Amino acid sequence: MKEKTIDYILRATWQAVARMYNEEASKYEGSMAIGFALLSIDKEDGTPSTYISNRMGMEPTSLTRTLKTLEEKGLIIRKKNPDDGRGVLIYLTELGKEKRELSRNTVIKFNETVRKHIPDEKLLNFMEVADVINELINEKKVFSEM
Repeated sequence: MKEKTIDYILRATWQAVARMYNEEASKYEGSMAIGFALLSIDKEDGTPSTYISNRMGMEPTSLTRTLKTLEEKGLIIRKKNPDDGRGVLIYLTELGKEKRELSRNTVIKFNETVRKHIPDEKLLNFMEVADVINELINEKKVFSEM
């Protein structure tokens, strides 16, 4: 593109971040989706699956696939929610806790590296811009008649 658009920059940056996380996760037989799912599960008290999908911004069918993969890899177990018989709580296994810590350290390393190369003021500006973009989208102000 001769002139980069805002959406192009956002998409290209996110794709680079996702590729980086997936490359790192593949060293541990994982993926970015698995890592983020593990980070969304409480280490001790379990987490309702609906909370995980909300936190990750994932569609229920994608979450179902991800949870199935986590279960097959022995990273989580599902238990009935004692407070709501219709619901299920997701708990980390010991292996899941280990992989969650790897994911946590990976995210921390990325953030530390970015913070070393970008001054706080610029990061704050970036976050403010991202907040405004999200607000415009959430309030449906982009394509609505103003």
